[in-house]
Amino acid sequence: MKTTVVCSGGLDSVSLAHMTATEHTLTRLISFDYGQRHHKEVAFAKLAAERLGVPFHLIDLRPIGAALTGSALTDDIDVPDGHYAEDTMRITVVPNRNAIMLTIAFGVAAANGDEAVAAAVHGGDHFIYPDCRPAFTDAFDRMQAAALDGYASVRLHVPFVHKTKADIVTEGARHGTPFAQTWSCYKGGEVHCGRCGTCVERREAFALAGVADPTAYADPDFWCAAVEAKARADA
Repeated sequence: MKTTVVCSGGLDSVSLAHMTATEHTLTRLISFDYGQRHHKEVAFAKLAAERLGVPFHLIDLRPIGAALTGSALTDDIDVPDGHYAEDTMRITVVPNRNAIMLTIAFGVAAANGDEAVAAAVHGGDHFIYPDCRPAFTDAFDRMQAAALDGYASVRLHVPFVHKTKADIVTEGARHGTPFAQTWSCYKGGEVHCGRCGTCVERREAFALAGVADPTAYADPDFWCAAVEAKARADA
């Protein structure tokens, strides 16, 4: 299956790119600059494309991102620390982000004769990001079938949509993903902060998967307290 992968440069999408290169025919990586404060992730997406020997497309969505106000990823709003939780991480939602990006990716894939677009949405994102849920991905796949009817047949491939972050680490390790060459931190500093939701989720996923985490964190031990605090809150 000739497959375009939407790749942010994060652990999930780079793992997906490596898995796709093994299991299908990886044709290209597409990344997006929407004005995100952690723009440095794009460099890791480009590095993945070079490593896997496929074209890299960087789409400039900064004017659109500037209009999607109210997110800590694009506005001058602090990214919260602590474990992923709906009441804190909701501030990182960029409305319709995946719908916009996937629409463009499907256009590129159709224009180049690809059969699928793969995205690394996963189960851990469901309760915060509506455009990561199965209801969205199923509906989007049907919508694109109608949008391209008679021109191309491109399917949405989301192998992690019912998986956890730890499952992705396991799959990534199995397919030789160089985890040190991925970027997750929403704060976009010199190294991963170790305190924001994405850093805590990343560190916890490696621990649950039983895979060594090669990531350098400014605060490497904060995740333990964050996980414990969430467990107490959920009890």
